[in-house]
Amino acid sequence: MTDRVHGSGDVLLEQRGDATWITLNRPERRNAYDPAMAEAVAEAIDAANRSRAVVLTGAGGAFCAGGALAGLGEPDVTEMRGLYRASLRLFDAVRSCPRPVIAAVNGPAAGGGNELVVACDLAIAAESATFGQTGPRVGSSPVTGATNVMGVQIGEKRAKELAMLCRRYTAAQALELGLINAVVPDDELIPTVDAWVAELAVLSPRYLEITKVSSNVWWNAARDSFSTGLGMLVQSIGSPDMAEGARAFLEKRRPRFPDPDS
Repeated sequence: MTDRVHGSGDVLLEQRGDATWITLNRPERRNAYDPAMAEAVAEAIDAANRSRAVVLTGAGGAFCAGGALAGLGEPDVTEMRGLYRASLRLFDAVRSCPRPVIAAVNGPAAGGGNELVVACDLAIAAESATFGQTGPRVGSSPVTGATNVMGVQIGEKRAKELAMLCRRYTAAQALELGLINAVVPDDELIPTVDAWVAELAVLSPRYLEITKVSSNVWWNAARDSFSTGLGMLVQSIGSPDMAEGARAFLEKRRPRFPDPDS
């Protein structure tokens, strides 16, 4: 049974059988989130504890492009602090949700969107999906998952490759890396996620929660490094590297960062 889709304009909610589907709904910016949108997603995750599973996906052929970058060329410190805090609140909501959270990756997962995949318990991708970090390319650093927990998931060297080189990876490559659980044809993504939810629905919610809480050991161990990393990012707000990275991103050109000693 599928209930009517509802929710705010930025975040759509749908009850599909035993799962709450949460759709990021800003396709014109590839579902990049601002603080209000990140908070709305986190609240929706918190409210879904009576479902057997939670599914995160994106509207308009994209999964999530991370935090909205429009204001980074001339950043407001208060607004940037808010965006950093909202990102961490979103990822923490995924990890603290008592139910399994599945990423249904229907398109590009970039930057914080890729870190959202890292945070989710399971990830199933359409063949057209792509993955990758953007931090050093746009004047930032992926300190809330990609520089720490992702290393546990796919190995330190591979995680540094993703975090430092900012390459793009196909869904098949992401599967080989161990970043996701499965790849399916685009038109089979929703039925496949529904099938995984059905498998979870016959299992004990109590012991699934215990399993999830226990598996958070590496996330919890890295949690202090998230706050430290975000503190360093706050101190870098307005730096020449951030400004140049943001301008280059918005102008769709290769960045010209200052020399290392400047």
